[in-house]
Amino acid sequence: MSRARRFKELLNAPEILVVPSAYDALSARVIDQAGFEAIHMTGSGSSASILGFPDLGFTQIPEMAEHAKNIVLCTNLPVICDADAGYGNAMNTWRTMREFERAGIVGFHLEDQVNPKRCGHLEGKRLISVEEMTGKIEACVDAREDPDFTLIARTDAREALGMDEAIRRAKIYLSAGADCIFLEAPLSVDELKRVRDEIDAPLLANMVEGGKTPWLTSSELEAIGYNVVIYPLSGWMAAASVLRQVMRELKETGTTQNYWKRMGLQMTFEELFEVFDYSRFAELEKRFVRGDE
Repeated sequence: MSRARRFKELLNAPEILVVPSAYDALSARVIDQAGFEAIHMTGSGSSASILGFPDLGFTQIPEMAEHAKNIVLCTNLPVICDADAGYGNAMNTWRTMREFERAGIVGFHLEDQVNPKRCGHLEGKRLISVEEMTGKIEACVDAREDPDFTLIARTDAREALGMDEAIRRAKIYLSAGADCIFLEAPLSVDELKRVRDEIDAPLLANMVEGGKTPWLTSSELEAIGYNVVIYPLSGWMAAASVLRQVMRELKETGTTQNYWKRMGLQMTFEELFEVFDYSRFAELEKRFVRGDE
């Protein structure tokens, strides 16, 4: 079974699909080894990891496709990703589909913000017209080679135009060819429920720690009727937090010893390298790397 078909089956299963977000290949390996069934490549975390810049539309198609390819190559799990606003007009979006699909991505979410976009939980988002967004969706459908690729339409209309318009747009995007709806930043549980009540399609929930949407558990989201949930900040926020603490300790004391003694060493040197299957690669090296006789 292809990864794209596997993801589509998981999306349509009775249980909610919990998809943590990777910001690079290392975090993807950790997610894989934790036992999850799919991986989401975060746009905000990728911008932070690749460029050290905030999620304000700085990333472009080639670097994001390359980043996606590296994540896909380090796991056997299906990988979906954030395609932002398609990195331009409908023709740029057409290319985005081609590049991400060739990189091995099995689905992505595309949003109706003006390009360059901004994080969905920041203020000041601006929207394109419904007509322009439907053109982008139709371009994706045309460029898509695998019919199992999951096209997720995201609308950011809730903040600027209200729930009525967000739901109206979502329904139009489904008619244009989207497979799943991502209505960004509902402000209450009632709004989350309304999305489920009024949209007859698979739904994606976005859990952002400290964001605008209520911070619900996956079980609570499943009870409402959501099909998949992503966690775009969790991994890289945790990594940045721990790294900041370790670097502060090193700067102030000249060693990391006390930090790890105080916190308890969470991973040994050997365990770290096994995140990357070092023993398997060492065996491959013995089998294949040969010198001169």
